[in-house]
Amino acid sequence: MDFDLFGNKIEKSVILRDKFIEPPFSVLDTKNGNWVRRKRQWKGLGIKSEVGREAKVFNNDQFKPYKGNRDRLAGKDTSTFDPALCEVLYKWFCPNGGDILDPFSGGSVRGIVANYLGYHYTGIDIRQEQIDSNREQACDILEVTNYPNWYVGDSNLMLDDFNKEYDMVFSCPPYADLETYSDMVGDISNMNYDDFMVAYKSIINKSCKLLKSGGYAVFVVGEVRDKQGNCVGFVPDTINAFKDAGLNYYNEAILLDQLGTACMRADKQFSAKQKLVKVHQNVLVFKKD
Repeated sequence: MDFDLFGNKIEKSVILRDKFIEPPFSVLDTKNGNWVRRKRQWKGLGIKSEVGREAKVFNNDQFKPYKGNRDRLAGKDTSTFDPALCEVLYKWFCPNGGDILDPFSGGSVRGIVANYLGYHYTGIDIRQEQIDSNREQACDILEVTNYPNWYVGDSNLMLDDFNKEYDMVFSCPPYADLETYSDMVGDISNMNYDDFMVAYKSIINKSCKLLKSGGYAVFVVGEVRDKQGNCVGFVPDTINAFKDAGLNYYNEAILLDQLGTACMRADKQFSAKQKLVKVHQNVLVFKKD
């Protein structure tokens, strides 16, 4: 047993990990050994989060948020979500066996991890091919009686017909037009920022109305730049959207991503325009009274 200079017992992070999977700190480090091990285990189940995620990825002056462990050279690869992050956030902010709503479902990761852990996931995505891919992966990993509920459609329209209450709202929305997934009407990833925010706020508001009292909404977001190279303020805009929907801004954590090609890009990017290479995302947590 270790003690500090005042004789107080020191609680080591390994004890916190036993209880919380990861220490409940405001910095989440995807590079630590425990995180890497858990992510490898999830991947070993056969989750292929990149399948069905074809998108036009804009270079955005190399100011790219990294969603999970990926290496995007010259904007060739589409973002995928980190299953180890899902595990942590479900454990922290959703009751056992709880119902989870994801209005920007995207790939298979959040749904498969949720149902594998005993939660009940409902996700909406506008692209049929994405949902088809998600369902195929679920068939390979989950029991037939335990598939996530994935719906195809525009969340801004479909949520009007939802009447069930959820224990958690959890998503990673499009980061404005950083990645465009389709040219479909209703796909907010192909909208200009002003139109994007109108639809985005509406979807957040409708999702929050379905959240149970005392429930949490968790969005993983990252800042992006406009065509002039300035930050658009997507993170504070997201915070304000949830506050406008009546939720309280409760927690924020910084998700430290794998460095990937950041070291190679840093010299050129900063020397040319004094722009920092982005190696983190924001995990925003809101609570409903």
